[in-house]
Amino acid sequence: MILVSGGCGVMGARVVQGLLRTGHPVRALVLTGDPLISRLDNVDCEIWEGDITRPDTLQGAFADVDTVYHLAAVILSRDPTIFARINCGGTQNMVDAARAAMTQHFIYVSSASVTYRTTTPYSESKLAAENIVRAQTQMRTTIVRPTLTYDDDGGEEILLFWNYLKRFPVVPFIGNGRALKRPVWVEDIVKALVAIANNPITYDKIYNLSGPEAMPIAEMARAMLECRGGPRPFVHLPEAVCYALAQSMTKLMKNPPLTYNAVAGVTQDADLDCELARRELGYDPIPFREGLAKCFPQVARS
Repeated sequence: MILVSGGCGVMGARVVQGLLRTGHPVRALVLTGDPLISRLDNVDCEIWEGDITRPDTLQGAFADVDTVYHLAAVILSRDPTIFARINCGGTQNMVDAARAAMTQHFIYVSSASVTYRTTTPYSESKLAAENIVRAQTQMRTTIVRPTLTYDDDGGEEILLFWNYLKRFPVVPFIGNGRALKRPVWVEDIVKALVAIANNPITYDKIYNLSGPEAMPIAEMARAMLECRGGPRPFVHLPEAVCYALAQSMTKLMKNPPLTYNAVAGVTQDADLDCELARRELGYDPIPFREGLAKCFPQVARS
């Protein structure tokens, strides 16, 4: 039995289905009343309702579980304590429950942000969670670090960025636009994750699941606008000015349009080498523009 936390998320639901296609029995861990549970309609998996921040709700979820995929996390929040509570505390609870159930393999889906030079509450929480996973010695572990993910159903960070780009006829672009990103199609990540199940070569490894090409974020933004919304001019704002604006807005506004996390995410490289995943997982991600055409074929043909 394989347990997948975050089982009805954008990626989690696809991991559940991918594992089922390869013959693995799967139990999906989902929040009680999660409105996205419909993603698992007609999917032949077990459903376990629980909350990774409440260990009592996890009792029984790990019964007969040999392998855990831990995807449940918070990516975006204006409350920094949420990241510590869910991404760190929730991971600790998952590790503790897995160890108690004598689970053999714990696969943790981390983030490329753990490599950022300027940290954020989110990146700090994901790095702390990685350390929690690596610190235990009872189970074999695998950590994966996806870069910026996208598909036709979103990807929280890229959807937020897309909505920002479409909001203005002239886009006030954060920084110089040269930060290198490797956007990656969700389905490519899912194939790599499924390849980790029952695969001893992956034990105690860290895999970067990034796109095949590093591109400046401004180039990535133009490709997105060409696909949806149409091209528009950019006006680049100095990084230091953006940080100062974000700090002031956060103090004065309940929902500031610019945040420290947003500035850090747009201006820092997420240029991770995926060669190890290529060699050991058969990972073969498609280029960004090809992925956009797959996600939005009608737009691409118009």
